[in-house]
Order: sequence, then C-alpha cells, then structure tokens
Amino acid sequence: MSDSGPGSGRSILIINPNTTVAMTDALPPLVDSLGYSTTHFKYFTAPSGVPSINNESDATVSARICQSTLEGKLQDHDAFLVCCYSQHPLVPLLRAELAKLGLNHKPVTGIFEASVAACLQSIDPLDKFGIVSTGSQWKAILGEAVAALLGSAQSSRYAGTETTGLNADELHSTPKRAVDLRIKLATKALLERRARAICLGCAGMAGMDRTVREACVEVLGEERGRRIKIVDGVVSGVAFLEGAMRAGL
Repeated sequence: MSDSGPGSGRSILIINPNTTVAMTDALPPLVDSLGYSTTHFKYFTAPSGVPSINNESDATVSARICQSTLEGKLQDHDAFLVCCYSQHPLVPLLRAELAKLGLNHKPVTGIFEASVAACLQSIDPLDKFGIVSTGSQWKAILGEAVAALLGSAQSSRYAGTETTGLNADELHSTPKRAVDLRIKLATKALLERRARAICLGCAGMAGMDRTVREACVEVLGEERGRRIKIVDGVVSGVAFLEGAMRAGL
C-alpha cells in the first residue's frame, strides 16, 4: 500500500482487484488532483489472482482473493472504492463484512455504479450516456449491468457500450497512437447514437479522458464537443465516498 495526502482525517482505501501494479500506480495522481487534503488515501493491489479482469469469472476470482486479504483491514479505513468497471462482487461482499462487524456506516462503492450515477446527474433527463470500455466482451456484460442498475433493459438513457478491443492491461502495453485511435473510434460510435455523457469504462483508462475529448471535438466541433460530459469512474467514486462520509450516509 502507498499513502497519499497529509493529515490524519478520514481514510479511503482504493482497491485495485487485479494484480497489475501499474494500474494502481496510475491512480494517486488522479486522486490527488481532486484536492481532498483532509482525507488520507491508501491503495491496495490484489496480491494474487488475475492481471486483468476480462469477464465475470475473473471478477469472481479477484473478489474472493481480495475479500480474504481485506477482512483484517476494514477497521482501518472509513470508506472503500473498488476500481473495476463492472458490477464487481467485491462491493456487496465488503458491505456484508462491514455489516457483520457493525460497521455498515462505512460506505463502499464501485467505479461503475459511481460513474453511471454521475452521468445521470450531469445531463438533461432526456439525454443519453454511453461507456467506452476495453475488450469486446464488455458490451454485453456492461449492458446487463446497466439494466440491473437502472431497473430496465430498455432504458432510453443508455446509448450503449463501445470497446477498444484491448484488455485493461494492454492499454498500457500497446503503443499510445494505437490506443488513442481505438478510443476515438469507440467514442465516435457513441456520439453517433447521441450520447451526451461518456464514461471511461476501465480504471486503467485514468487520464485518457483527453483522447475522448479530442474525438468529441473532431465530431461535433469545438463548442459542442466541449459540452460532452466525460466521467472518470475513479473520480466519481472518490467524490461519492467523500460526500457520503461527510453526510454520515
């Protein structure tokens, strides 16, 4: 674990449930830029399991490993953010463990849930949001997850998920020009379906909002392209937990 932020105030544990340390290392600069100087952030990387969560089976394996490792650390933090862009089973598992300990006042969220909520609150009620994610398998997985979260498989608010064809760990091992091109193609497909907010559908996409913005401007022009909301799940998750802790939710 690494620490970030001065002081001894509230503590948020940011959890990378895969084993790729490079993904964890990309998160502190993003979190620090939010300026929550009274909150102490710690970072956790799964000690074993999978280097990239590419399907629901991977998510289940990673949840089991992380749960057993984190059981002794739940007393040490005030909130928990699971950085996998899916309905990751670790989120309800941690909530259940906290409830057993009488600590259910400590909030837990995943970056998927936090980013969808942020999208819906940042656009007009009739506008749509979409997701740019990694491997093609996530189209169906995230479609089902959005339907479960919104309570409808036919929601007019969801423009769909478009993917780069690269797994999460490949985002950082593939030449940047090739990654940028794939992200732009996915973004443009969502804009064609009238998405007005776009979620970065992977914790490994931290900092890639600039590429999404470039695609928006290329398609819509400078003024309209700047109006598209681009939502990072890690940013949304930290902001939600900060608010939940302050409100005592």
